[in-house]
Amino acid sequence: MAWLNLSVRAEANYAEALSEALLERGALSVDMLDADADTPDEQAIFGEPGEPTAAVWQHNLVNALFESDVAVANIFQDSCRALGIHPLPKHHIETLEESDWVRLTQAQFDPIGISDRLWIVPTWHTPTDASAINIVLDPGLAFGTGSHPTTRLCLRWLDAYIKGGESVLDYGCGSGILAIAAMKLGAGSAIGVDVDAQAVQASRDNAIANQVEAEFYLPEGIALRTYAVVVANILTNPLRALAPLLAAATQTGGCIVLSGILAEQSDEIMHIYGQWFNFHPAVIEDGWCCLSGIKK
Repeated sequence: MAWLNLSVRAEANYAEALSEALLERGALSVDMLDADADTPDEQAIFGEPGEPTAAVWQHNLVNALFESDVAVANIFQDSCRALGIHPLPKHHIETLEESDWVRLTQAQFDPIGISDRLWIVPTWHTPTDASAINIVLDPGLAFGTGSHPTTRLCLRWLDAYIKGGESVLDYGCGSGILAIAAMKLGAGSAIGVDVDAQAVQASRDNAIANQVEAEFYLPEGIALRTYAVVVANILTNPLRALAPLLAAATQTGGCIVLSGILAEQSDEIMHIYGQWFNFHPAVIEDGWCCLSGIKK
């Protein structure tokens, strides 16, 4: 069986209403993505401290799935007409052939070699190197599987600089991968914080699967102390807002690691954090950078 997928570039003022209208007219499912993802205009919508909370992105990509015998173009036009959307937004309709979606999804995620001794391994794979430090992690609701350059950059930093016994704070922990990696590399303790309750739960589950004793909290669930290593792999806007908090959480002489930053944004972030930290040269991969510095 085949399906039809409608993809629409939708603005914030009607994206949710259009999604509802498509569902009411027969869409099997609808999802929304940030149309500006992986660009300087990428927008966080999870209410980071100091950031306004938005329900949707400014520019959305709405994807609606329909059965193959449905007149999708007519449904789209009717939905837009009912909502007073004119002219029609940019859109296209494509046919999706029947597939083993589980197998296809799993096929996208092979073990990821971070370094000679550190690997990320989905549960359906046998470790490439059984003697390595293998982090068991499946793709899920929370960001951080090791496939994105920012995650790899942070993991490589941890692999190179965790010597044993350090206290680690992972702010914006996503899947918990960085806190878990720190523990497997020898850190004495690791705390993860995220504004998304699903990410906190995913992190706790992943820590259990990896048999490490990392702890994970919502921001209001923990009073932060100071840590030898503070890692924040998030986006530039929340990194701006969180600068005083992350600086205060880093011990004097301790390390901060910042990622989720486009290469062209690195100078600005180093300037903001420079009042507290002396930075090493930025490490860049695929247009993303990782900044690390020492607390003054």
